Amino acid sequence: MRAIVQKVTGARVEILDDSSATPPRMGGEFEGEGLVVLLGITHEDGDSAVETMARKICELRILDDEKSALEKNAPVMIISQFTLYADVRKGRRPSWNKAAPGPVAEPLVQHVIDRVRERGLTVYEGEFGAHMQLSFTNDGPMTILIETE
Repeated sequence: MRAIVQKVTGARVEILDDSSATPPRMGGEFEGEGLVVLLGITHEDGDSAVETMARKICELRILDDEKSALEKNAPVMIISQFTLYADVRKGRRPSWNKAAPGPVAEPLVQHVIDRVRERGLTVYEGEFGAHMQLSFTNDGPMTILIETE
């Protein structure tokens, strides 16, 4: 499991439908200090990776005053991002072979979201597999890469 965790001062996700005539649907938004997490799943991920990732998201001390999201009760936006497993070593077109397919990845993304919520944090999310537009202001900038074993 791989995540990009960013300290932000606000975030918004809109979900786009296939038709350009349909306006985007709001997936969620928050203002103020919080985290945006782009979350990628690979084939070997399971319950252990879910628990590790949820703990790291909640407990990383990267917010103001070296506090965690859990300590500050800060909101978290978690967006599924299979492109974190792109392999661009050969050619000009990324390979997605390391990214888990939707039926494997979707429940694991949801488990991470559920575990973070169970710890008491407000979690905003996009829609798995949808075309989305994500807007946020990275604060710092502070961007951390987390990989589970």
